[in-house]
Amino acid sequence: MQMTTLLSALALTITIALSANAAEHDHAAGHAHGAEHGSTSAEQKPWGTPGDPAKATRTVHIHMNDQMRFVPDRLDVKEGETVRLVLHNDGQLLHEFVLGDKAQLDEHAAMMLRQPNMAHTGMDMLHVQPGEEGEVTWTFDRAGTFDFACLIAGHYQAGMVGKVAVMQ
Repeated sequence: MQMTTLLSALALTITIALSANAAEHDHAAGHAHGAEHGSTSAEQKPWGTPGDPAKATRTVHIHMNDQMRFVPDRLDVKEGETVRLVLHNDGQLLHEFVLGDKAQLDEHAAMMLRQPNMAHTGMDMLHVQPGEEGEVTWTFDRAGTFDFACLIAGHYQAGMVGKVAVMQ
């Protein structure tokens, strides 16, 4: 009887663990940031669309550091401008660049605190390893003020944010 109880408890524990893992996988797959925060298509976002690097009108270099800052942390662009953003990770920690608006970035940052290993995909975001650089090309086709941030757990909360002012 005691062995049956032990085996039942073990089977239940395994079932719960497998269900939790499957649910976590389904959530990450269903919310792999590409689905909501930038896909590989030219999907229109409030802050623009993926740009063609060959059509970029200028290049802006943005440095990310372990003081949890972007340098520069403000970009001024013209509505319709396609900008090639070259992101340099000058630190020893992994950093990322994610375009969005404050509400979307707040939501995304909270998710990253709960699921720090969540997969990232999207044309409006990029992970950059320490000492490396990467590029995002973006067409800012709507006027307004938008945001960018590093949403790695703790980085956003430490102030690793910036602004994009898109002027008509």
